[in-house]
Amino acid sequence: MNPYQGQPGYLHNIGFSNSAPQSFGNPSPMPGFPTMGYPAPQPGYPQSTPYPSQSRPQSGYPQQNQAYPQQTQSYQPQNQGYPQQNQGYPQQSQGHPQQHQGYAQQSQGYSQPHSAQGYPSSQSYPAQSIPQSGYQQPNHGFAQSQYLGYPPSNPSRAYTASSTINEPKSKPTVVPVNPFEPREDAAVLRKAMKGFGTDEKAIIQVLTRRSNEQRLRIAFEFKTLYGKDLVSDLKSETSGKFEDLLVALMTPLPQFYAKELHDATSGIGTDEDVLIEVMCTMTNHEIHVIKQAYTAIYGTLLEDDLRGDTSGNFKRLMTSLCMGNRAEDFHVDQERAREDARSLLQAGELRLGTDESIFNAVLCSRSFTQLAAIFQEYQYLTGHDIDDAIKAEFSGDLEKALRAIVKVVRNKPLFFAERLHKSMKGLGTNDRQLIRIMVTRCEVDLGDISEMFQAKYGESLQSWIEGDCSGHYKKCLLGLLGLY
Repeated sequence: MNPYQGQPGYLHNIGFSNSAPQSFGNPSPMPGFPTMGYPAPQPGYPQSTPYPSQSRPQSGYPQQNQAYPQQTQSYQPQNQGYPQQNQGYPQQSQGHPQQHQGYAQQSQGYSQPHSAQGYPSSQSYPAQSIPQSGYQQPNHGFAQSQYLGYPPSNPSRAYTASSTINEPKSKPTVVPVNPFEPREDAAVLRKAMKGFGTDEKAIIQVLTRRSNEQRLRIAFEFKTLYGKDLVSDLKSETSGKFEDLLVALMTPLPQFYAKELHDATSGIGTDEDVLIEVMCTMTNHEIHVIKQAYTAIYGTLLEDDLRGDTSGNFKRLMTSLCMGNRAEDFHVDQERAREDARSLLQAGELRLGTDESIFNAVLCSRSFTQLAAIFQEYQYLTGHDIDDAIKAEFSGDLEKALRAIVKVVRNKPLFFAERLHKSMKGLGTNDRQLIRIMVTRCEVDLGDISEMFQAKYGESLQSWIEGDCSGHYKKCLLGLLGLY
């Protein structure tokens, strides 16, 4: 039985449930590139409540100054009351009501900035030149970075659902160590590489038992303590695939993905398998961070390089995925799922030729939970799986990409288990693919992937690594599995 057919077996792996490690961070504003393409959040600013309150002092001060002359006028009756106060105590009580009248006028002056009269001037907020103020400009840029490429209401739903429902169910094999002493780890690595010979075991045990973020902190402390670059020292002390694996472990994840995508599109030919593996499995947040890292490193836009190196309907699919605009809520609209299933059927099997744009629109924009419902409705309508329909209607890289999306929706760990098996089967080993999956998934769901590998192939992932790799390279891969 095809494990991808029928009801999804791993619902907790739907969509962005396997959240990116903390080292992904948040997108930061980059002048000239991302901020130019996301004007959508700006029309919503005048409706937000914090901005009128911030602009209130600017419009309120002139009106408040108008109230002060009224305040001085209110003291005049008080001064007139002093001669009467000398005439006798009974008349002193008359001076106090006049004093209270003065404060009443003062309160009228202060109420003007808070009244509706002060707010019409705040309507000009989008047009006012806030960037001219040196202190307001960074805040204005940070507000844009929060909504970089996201609808304002989408991130809150996405991250709340991810953290409360799905995150505890995935099984990473590398978790942040606690307590964490980066300077002690830096000292261990320095000792392992100092003098003649190298203590590879110490290096493996430190780097495979720390998260990506912690490894970067160790490198920072290493340079602070010893004035040397940790990655450079690792390169000088190791070689071959073991060196490649250590360098991958020491690279920030967004930069690592950016380099993999750049190498897949540069030079002669294109490695479409890398593009499919990365672009079809990343969440919106991860795609936006990778795009910024890509631009920071190579000075070009990821979208432009993808479009320039691909063609046809596969290019359109990669462009749609590169936008990072997939719905990421967990609500399932069953009626809409039926409509989308009918649309896919009419665009494929019920017509001569195939309307690829319908498949592109549905599979790139619907949430993964919604896609699972659409695939189930398609099964009810036709009596066969949508994966069979895609194999019959498409070919080449587009077929691989669409089938990858279907597999990721239904069982993401199984998808990566198949990729690992493919990297090691037959003659030779696709070490780059093996390293990429082991490094990027160890903090997310490598435990689930290992279980799926055992279930599908009847052999453990450990046994395949031991049979296909050797030396310290093998030991380091096993360390990422928590077995060394």
